[in-house]
Amino acid sequence: MDILSQFSMAQWLLIFAAAFIIGLSKAGLKGVDMLSVTIMALVFGGKSSTGIVLPLLCIADIAAVYYYNRHAQWHHFWKLMPWMVVGILLGVFVGKDMNEQLFRQLMAVIVVVTIVIVLFMELRKSTVVPRHPIFAAGTGLAAGFTTMMGNLAGAFANLYFLAMRLPKNDFIGTAAWLFLVINLFKLPFQVFFWKNINSNTLLTDLLLLPALVLGFVLGLKLVNKLRDDSYRKVVIVLTLAGSVLMLLKR
Repeated sequence: MDILSQFSMAQWLLIFAAAFIIGLSKAGLKGVDMLSVTIMALVFGGKSSTGIVLPLLCIADIAAVYYYNRHAQWHHFWKLMPWMVVGILLGVFVGKDMNEQLFRQLMAVIVVVTIVIVLFMELRKSTVVPRHPIFAAGTGLAAGFTTMMGNLAGAFANLYFLAMRLPKNDFIGTAAWLFLVINLFKLPFQVFFWKNINSNTLLTDLLLLPALVLGFVLGLKLVNKLRDDSYRKVVIVLTLAGSVLMLLKR
C-alpha cells in the first residue's frame, strides 16, 4: 500500500503506540491520552493530527459506552454537554485558518492552565464538591474548545470529574457517553470545514485498529484492578504527566 511508504518505521511505531494509548485511555486510564495527542502531533502536526485521531476516538468511545453504559451519571452529562458544544463551535471558527506555530502555542497555554488547576485542587485537600454553575460552564467550554483544537478535552473533563469525586466506574461511564456524543458532533466539521479527514487518513486509521483494540482490552484489565482511591491518584498523575509532556513539546 502507498500509505505504508509515507512514514518511516520509527514513525509507524510511534503511530501504533499512540493508537494503543488511545485504547488504554478509553478503557478508563484517563490522563494517558495526553501522550497519544503529543505523539500524533509530533508525526502529523498539531492540527492535521486531529483528523487522524478523531475516527479512532469515535470507535473507542463506542466500545467504552458498550462496556460502561450502566454507570453513566446523566445529570453530570447534561451539565457539561451544552457548554462543550459551544466550545467546539468556537474552536471550529477560531482554528480553521490558525497558523501551525500559533496552534502549538495555544495548546501549550492550555496545558499550563491544566497543570495549575490540578495542583490547586490537590493542594487544597478539600472534599467540598464545586456546585456553582460557573464551574461546569467553564470546564465545559474549555473542554469543548480544546477537543476541537487538539483533542485535549480529556484534561479538562478529568478536572471536572475529579472535582465531583465520582467513583471510578461512574467517572468512566459518564465520560464515555460525553465523548461519544461530542466526538460524533465534531466529525462533520473535521470532514467538511477543516477537511482534515479523507480517504488517506481513514486508511491509516484502519491500519491502526488492531493497536487500538489491544490497548482497550489491556486497559479494561488494568482499570478493573484499581480501587476508587487508587484510580483517582492514577488519573491525577497521568493527567499531570501528560500535561508536562505537551508543554515540553516544541
